[in-house]
Amino acid sequence: MEVNKINFLQSYSSILWLLGGIIIGSVFGLVFGEDVLIIKPLGDIFLNLLFTAIIPLIFFTIGSSVANLERTEKLGKLFVIMLLVFLATILISAIVMICAVYLFPIHEDIAIAKVPFEEVASGSAGDQIAKLLTANDFFELLSRKSMLALIIFSFLVGFATLQSGEKGNAFKSFLDSGNEVMKQLLNIIMKLAPIGLGAYFAYQVGVFGPQLLGVYAKPMAVYYAACIFYFFVFFSLYALTAGGKRAFKVFWSNNIMPSLTAVGTCSSIATIPANLAAAEKMGIPAHVRNLVIPLGAPLHKDGSSMSSILKITFLFAMFGKDFSDPMTILLALGITVIVSIVEGGIPNGGYIGEILAITVYGFPMEQALPVAMILGTLVDPIATLLNANGDVISSMMVSRFSEKTKW
Repeated sequence: MEVNKINFLQSYSSILWLLGGIIIGSVFGLVFGEDVLIIKPLGDIFLNLLFTAIIPLIFFTIGSSVANLERTEKLGKLFVIMLLVFLATILISAIVMICAVYLFPIHEDIAIAKVPFEEVASGSAGDQIAKLLTANDFFELLSRKSMLALIIFSFLVGFATLQSGEKGNAFKSFLDSGNEVMKQLLNIIMKLAPIGLGAYFAYQVGVFGPQLLGVYAKPMAVYYAACIFYFFVFFSLYALTAGGKRAFKVFWSNNIMPSLTAVGTCSSIATIPANLAAAEKMGIPAHVRNLVIPLGAPLHKDGSSMSSILKITFLFAMFGKDFSDPMTILLALGITVIVSIVEGGIPNGGYIGEILAITVYGFPMEQALPVAMILGTLVDPIATLLNANGDVISSMMVSRFSEKTKW
């Protein structure tokens, strides 16, 4: 019992510290009102450090991941099926969340002051797409306003390194080393998050009033309810798709340990061993589970997909914008897919996805990012549960479609 208590505190220590900072900041805002403006620079320092670190982090993480892929013809078909299953479940989870926020709209509870959007250059649809996907000079990739272009460039650099074979080994080592350094740098910066976000929250509460304290309640309730619904209903449907009643029984009788590990660690990566053990008990072939589960941890995140939609909807409500336009929803689905891929394997990687969404929609970064970060922290435990369990159920479906496995 004592060990479990220690493990719980270790796993949730960062979240507990962050929530502690937010709570203390809120109290300061309530007590001192607009006088808390004096500590606002602490929040600005934290955000500025995060902004400057995020660009090289994305480049090294994506470039290193792609450069280290193994290419074998034997796994080609399996890899394609896996990606299709990942894409389908990510989109389904996002659509479930979109339905949830339409059935239980959160716009009526948003009481944050309106802030003007960042200016978005006008032009034809083709011009806008070109500017979104590419930059016309290398130095422009170093701006957070070119986030999607940087992601695409990083993928291309990683693929070129992979294609270079032995001659590219030195550059691959450079990417690997840079990836590790930037991960450690982000870990260092995130240690300031309780102070930085606490100062930001104190500023928001002190300036905009105590009504801000209740603004996250309904979005959280909607998200947790939608996730619980998705977990039991859609995971059951996926199991039935993978092999009928037998697969249904096999999945639900073997996912308890992965579920507890996911909630206990708040990490999809840390849940990989439990997922592999559960997949073996389920009878999923070794070559399937050993590919799908390790790759699923960084690339496939149903919970993060749903939280991405929640954050986007929340920000649209926060700035008084309409989320019902079909093109807006399609763009949100596209961002959700990218977020699920980008944030994998990166400590606090969800913040990268938030920056991408904020950039694409033109929200003011300084006001939108802290709000999205706070919301992301509050929904993280159940998001991790869906992320980790989604890899096991995906491996069952991949096994069914590629190997015709029957349970």
